[in-house]
Amino acid sequence: MMKVKIVDTTLRDGEQKAGIALGVNEKVQIAKYISDLDVYQLEVGVPAMGGEEKRSIEKIAQLGLSCKIAAWNRMSIEDIRHSIDCNVDIIHISVPTSDIQINSKLNKDRKWVLSQMSRAIYFAKEKGYEVNLGFEDASRASIDFLIELSRYASCLDVKTVRYADTVGILYPRKTFEIISSLKKNTDMAIEIHSHNDFGMAISNSIAAIKAGAEFVDCTFGGIGERAGNCDLIKFLNSYSVLIEREMKDKYKSLKETERMIMNWCFGISS
Repeated sequence: MMKVKIVDTTLRDGEQKAGIALGVNEKVQIAKYISDLDVYQLEVGVPAMGGEEKRSIEKIAQLGLSCKIAAWNRMSIEDIRHSIDCNVDIIHISVPTSDIQINSKLNKDRKWVLSQMSRAIYFAKEKGYEVNLGFEDASRASIDFLIELSRYASCLDVKTVRYADTVGILYPRKTFEIISSLKKNTDMAIEIHSHNDFGMAISNSIAAIKAGAEFVDCTFGGIGERAGNCDLIKFLNSYSVLIEREMKDKYKSLKETERMIMNWCFGISS
């Protein structure tokens, strides 16, 4: 089993938890602490929101941290321009994939998604940026459409796609089957993004790794929208058992960082 790479999204999805509103300096300090823990990538926010959100992303990108810095975007050229302003390392483009979202929410069709996705990828790539795709609401999408999108994106030199269980309905066996199918039918690296509505974010992330996923999205304390995301420390504990390797050397620093982040977010110690 390959070594998993952690994508920490505490500063993007984590901050979407009700009641959390971090300031610029707090976000910068959190980014520094998390970077010191050897994560692969930090997803630090949504530049298109402007204001303090964009300023915090600019400041984090200027720090020269050891991990890659990613910013979240819709399939919008204007969104991507905001990310370019911030000089991030990775432009993450979120792609609606379920017919529920495409037809009912956006009043569009799959051809429109393919067209908008291609346009957004081409624009970011032309500017010299690494692009990752996020398959939004993937757990309610057709696997055939996800494969089609992946193959299309691969032709545009995209290497990684995020499989997002946006509404938190997955369970481990289903996760394993879907990720296995994506790995079998595409040449993409897979990033699993789990939500904890059924209490299975960690289990689903482990199942995705077993199926071949290379990246796992986590947050400190499992904070995030609704029931939250995959808890970083709990996931690493589970993963260390899976690969039969202890994480005692990292546990203390992880818990110290979690306590600081929880204090900034809620005024409490975890």
